Amino acid sequence: MPLPPAPTKRAALLSPDALDAPARSSHRGSRRSGDSRADEAVARSPQPLELFDSLGAEGAGGGEAVRPARRAKSSKSTPAPVSAPQPQALVQVETKVPAAEPVSAPAAAPQPPARAKRSKSTGPAKLFVLDTNVLLHDPMCLFRFEEHDIFLPMIVLEELDGHKKGTTEVARNGRQTSRTLDALAAAQDADIDKGLKLDTTGHREAGGRLFFQTAPLDYSLPISLPQGKADNQILGVVHALRDEYAKDRPGRPKQEVVLVSKDINMRVKARALGLAADDYQNDKTLEDGDLLYAGSLALPADFWTRQSKTIESWQSGSNTFYRITGPLVPNLFINQFVYFEAPGEPSMYARVTEIRDKTAVLKTLKDYSSGKNAVWGVNTRNREQNFAMNLLMDPEIDFVTLTGTAGTGKTLMALASGLTQVLDDRRYTEIIMTRATVSVGEDIGFLPGTEEEKMGPWMGALDDNLEFLAKGDGGGAGEWGRAATNELIRSRIKVKSMNFMRGRTFLNKYVIIDEAQNLTPKQMKTLITRAGPGTKIICMGNLAQIDTPYLTEGSSGLTFAVDKFKGWPHGGHITLARGERSRLADFASDVL
Repeated sequence: MPLPPAPTKRAALLSPDALDAPARSSHRGSRRSGDSRADEAVARSPQPLELFDSLGAEGAGGGEAVRPARRAKSSKSTPAPVSAPQPQALVQVETKVPAAEPVSAPAAAPQPPARAKRSKSTGPAKLFVLDTNVLLHDPMCLFRFEEHDIFLPMIVLEELDGHKKGTTEVARNGRQTSRTLDALAAAQDADIDKGLKLDTTGHREAGGRLFFQTAPLDYSLPISLPQGKADNQILGVVHALRDEYAKDRPGRPKQEVVLVSKDINMRVKARALGLAADDYQNDKTLEDGDLLYAGSLALPADFWTRQSKTIESWQSGSNTFYRITGPLVPNLFINQFVYFEAPGEPSMYARVTEIRDKTAVLKTLKDYSSGKNAVWGVNTRNREQNFAMNLLMDPEIDFVTLTGTAGTGKTLMALASGLTQVLDDRRYTEIIMTRATVSVGEDIGFLPGTEEEKMGPWMGALDDNLEFLAKGDGGGAGEWGRAATNELIRSRIKVKSMNFMRGRTFLNKYVIIDEAQNLTPKQMKTLITRAGPGTKIICMGNLAQIDTPYLTEGSSGLTFAVDKFKGWPHGGHITLARGERSRLADFASDVL
């Protein structure tokens, strides 16, 4: 593809050691404030390349010494620390900073925890009454309410006991919850009447107490609500607690009582009775699906104009590298794709390969839309597909996530790149394909045969794409040639069920997880941690087609994986935007 004209300023070629140095990911770069770029002169002048983050003991005290130098950057008036003297090949042509006078940055002010989803409330502590489905959905939910207290009605413990038998995910969660409650009750100095401290088992983020219903509560509900139903008994407990905690008493301040339930009808009935109710929010990775990391970013129209004085470029093989600075850098992630498209100007498509302080390095991409770069006879048809193919064919990328609507080419590209790297490049030994066995409609019952035969009806997408790939590769070989090709392809593809994945280890495998939007975060973790040395995992799915009950776009395991892996140097993500299946499928995806 055409590249923009190279700038007049050029940097010295980096040594191989510098290219192999571990780049620091800007996983939280988007949360930095714009005030951190106050020093314009430092931002515009080329800086020496730092191979390692160093923070001396005199620059930070106590536990801060083990933190990377990134934490010192939050200081607005102090420049970033300069690393030890670098080899001559790593110093920029225009500027050389003397290493004899390193600047030590003082310890930065402590920052809030990076993994916290929301800021800790400053109001009075609340009393949350948990429904049974919350405990069965997330057995660690008892420790997710920060400084607030938790109340468990006796009927919740009864329902929890009824769900503990079996091998399903719900039964396992019920047993884990029971073990957690037993550990809290058996802790030293535990007093059920005064409440069990939630931080006694090592969960320091939980500052509240756990209360059990140890005595009958006096409440009155409308006659139209059946008194024997468990949901109505929980509503009665919430009603009684609201009246009991409505006023201050000696040794116990008043508290707001809130029912937490995953059952929508339960929350509707609670609000109809005038009770406060809320959904369990801590299982959601994102509040809004539109905030999901897309994996690509369009460069502004004045990008080359603003970067003309500070940009540096060099050639390495067939790729061109650009080092950029400016306010755009803090918003970039490692392995994020950037592109520049403007009428009358040459386009540029690149990937972020390195982020150090206020500079980022962009690497141009391989054009898989060209016929000479076809992958198993497949060419990419749009910009996002080309981005995805660059991730799929890169041996340095161990984990790839692909999202997009129906017909965007997720399965076809994953299979084509897998066959090329298994049969042609011999990079992996075989392809392992699995998917969540969640039905769209009514279940058809048990299926006969072996594990692979049972998975056959779920792998229609695999058969369709293999038929297309084998037809394109057969050429003029005739019917016998096509049959031999199909037999060779199928001998290198294994279809496995997710139910038997725990405890396995995949060595040098190319693993495809289809329909990953139907997985829970726990199931996604189980599958990804199966990867051994030399294994590559591809997760793909359509977040608009979730068939698993109680899963949403914000709580899906695919959303969880995309958000947690963004910025990791060996992982990448792309949201495919345009369908290429047919004009009928594209129109249906838009209007239906």
